[in-house]
Amino acid sequence: MVSDTTKATMVPEKRIIKIAGRRSKLAVIQSEQVSAMIKANFPGYECTVLALQTLGDQIQSKPLYSFGGKALWTKELEDLLYDEDEEKRIDLIVHSLKDMPTHLPDGFELAAVTKRVDPSDCLVMAANSPYKSLSELPKGSVIGTSSVRRSAQLKRKFPDLIFESVRGNIQTRLNKLDSEENNYSCIILATAGLVRLGLENRITQRFTSDIMYHAVGQGALGIETRTGDTRIKDILDKIADRSSTICCLSERSLMRTLNGGCSVPIGVESEFDEKTSTLVLKGIVVSVDGTEAVEDQISMHINEDKEDAIKAGALLAESLIASGAKKILDDIHLPTS
Repeated sequence: MVSDTTKATMVPEKRIIKIAGRRSKLAVIQSEQVSAMIKANFPGYECTVLALQTLGDQIQSKPLYSFGGKALWTKELEDLLYDEDEEKRIDLIVHSLKDMPTHLPDGFELAAVTKRVDPSDCLVMAANSPYKSLSELPKGSVIGTSSVRRSAQLKRKFPDLIFESVRGNIQTRLNKLDSEENNYSCIILATAGLVRLGLENRITQRFTSDIMYHAVGQGALGIETRTGDTRIKDILDKIADRSSTICCLSERSLMRTLNGGCSVPIGVESEFDEKTSTLVLKGIVVSVDGTEAVEDQISMHINEDKEDAIKAGALLAESLIASGAKKILDDIHLPTS
């Protein structure tokens, strides 16, 4: 029998939540941010962070579209959610939401979306460059980006520029840009990644949809769990952001309805007004060469957050399809090397 004195000195055992993400510096920072949010709301929990290299991280020599879809960033991590070894099994995965497939395998769910950082794309000029915008660059200047979405949209506005693939993590890309042997005048990156890494000073220009629509889910963190894990879901509900969730669910619904992925030039821009509970969602589908494009927008009052956000995305997708988006998507044949 435990005495009253012993009870008073006993320290409750910390409950552990196992978090996993990719191994890049940015991915680790993102996982640690989620860990900090959980511990701030649930001080009785301890979080561990596992950083794992995925197939998408290992293949750096080819453009993303040439060797598979977004599962390249997720499968190794998803396997750990159901690992038979309890010591290896994790509780949740932290993704850059833009890298997370819109169709998840059975048994997995997007359980939370955290507050979004600036979702825009940005221009990063080479060190000591005299130029401050794409419009200032001389004809034939080389822009580094491996994103078909980015290059397709920019070809519409800047047909005299040349677009070449550049792979690697953010710091690797910046090093390539600043190298004396480099032939890039600039590179295009997600604003949020530079902000999270403390490299905001490298941003030359942030793009609005007047120049380029951003990627679905860009700037937000998506947290993936086992379907029906109510303990983890209840915890994640405390760190989820309503506005970001509504915007991102609508964007993902748009892409899912269009059957698009990271290799398809679909861009979005969304805004949710908390006061009026109104969502404005914009979208564009562009041909790879930038010569054809369909864009539209929808405004919807949100009553049921998840259901209405998903409905808004599907409605906008149907409008884009009716305006010719399906033909553009059906005609896309990306090179395999």
